[in-house]
Amino acid sequence: MLSNRSEMVVAWDFETDPEFEEQLAWMRDFIDRELIPLEPIFDELPRDEWKIVQHHLQDEVKARGLWGAFLDPELGGIGFGQLKLALMSEVIGRCMMSMTVFGVQAPDSGNMELLAHGATDEQKDRWLWPNLRGDISSAFALTEPFFAGADPTVIGTTAAKDGDEWVIEGRKWFITNASVADIVLVFAETNPEGRPHRHASVFVVPTGTPGMEIVRDIATMGHPGASYGRQGNHAEIVFRDCRVPADHLIGQPGDGFVLAQQRLGGGRIHHAMRWLGQAQRSLDIMCERAVSRHSHGRPLAEHQMVQDYIALSHMEIQSARLLTFQTAWQVDKYGAAAVRADLGMVKAHVSKVVLAVLDRTIQVCGALGYSSDLPVESWYRTTRFGPIGDGPDEVHKSVLARTLLKRYTPVEGWPTEHLPSRRPSGEAKWRELRTLAGIT
Repeated sequence: MLSNRSEMVVAWDFETDPEFEEQLAWMRDFIDRELIPLEPIFDELPRDEWKIVQHHLQDEVKARGLWGAFLDPELGGIGFGQLKLALMSEVIGRCMMSMTVFGVQAPDSGNMELLAHGATDEQKDRWLWPNLRGDISSAFALTEPFFAGADPTVIGTTAAKDGDEWVIEGRKWFITNASVADIVLVFAETNPEGRPHRHASVFVVPTGTPGMEIVRDIATMGHPGASYGRQGNHAEIVFRDCRVPADHLIGQPGDGFVLAQQRLGGGRIHHAMRWLGQAQRSLDIMCERAVSRHSHGRPLAEHQMVQDYIALSHMEIQSARLLTFQTAWQVDKYGAAAVRADLGMVKAHVSKVVLAVLDRTIQVCGALGYSSDLPVESWYRTTRFGPIGDGPDEVHKSVLARTLLKRYTPVEGWPTEHLPSRRPSGEAKWRELRTLAGIT
């Protein structure tokens, strides 16, 4: 396969080594055998009992050398690289609760990347290593209720220096994991003159800090009753005279955007591949239903419209996989910053693909698909946030379009050399070729 980028010609090889393929096979068997059977009762499991079972399962993952796979070795992880992580994420996507079992759940994984790049050694000892071990959990507070989440260059939460403390004032909204996390990484403005990209900083606020109030867990399409069981939550937080020591600042004042970018690049690959793992399992359900159920005297699988759903879903999944693998390979080779637009393209494209596949599965399965007897309706509700979260798809597409347009320059007149429709030059070229070919 060759790159379509004119500035380079390279071969892409997505084949992994036999040892890692053995690890992927173990992951598939482990998830199918240990985790998927728990899906129907997962939210009903007593929290304390689940924690004991979760630690037991995590120990199995750690024993296989698959824990902390998203961090490079110098940052405290295994350092598989984005392509191998993409393959792992696809398997993990078969059952979303497996994210916690493999230690790659959001927002913890992104927060760990931020801390790994920006924290001091002492800060890493306090927060990164316990988070990586699974001893504590974390949240990332950026989004606010009165400002567009798609434009984090404008935020209302502030942090002002007062002696040896920072005083945080403001309100955050839809903060995943906040009401159960041990620490919250808070994005706050420290220097308004530094807008748009040097005005904000990141602070660690431990749970129980006076002045930080978890107002509520927000009911969502995925969890209408705001009861989240083991799945985390999306909380609203108010900060009133919330004071943290000066050493709770990560990096330097104004480093917020630089640090936030550390948690986004690879995360978009991981999100996409988990969605595709979910989409493939959904397609498996659709196909099993199609060969098992009869309608109008023949199996659903023999109806052309059902065949179209199946074929289209498979084509979309495979196309999205190749796009994501290609981008993961590019991140490994050139770094996330060099392919920023491609990462957004992957996120925007795959978020639409998975919803389309889930919708077709529900349609083919009929009332069963719409019911909670199958997990597809729950997947659809929770995954619908995909095109919104981690930057709206519209923003990613806009960045992609602007990136593409930079490769072109205005031309005088019309058409350009790309459209050689002007008759005189065409006739001249034809006469030249006839002469060269010896045609008289």
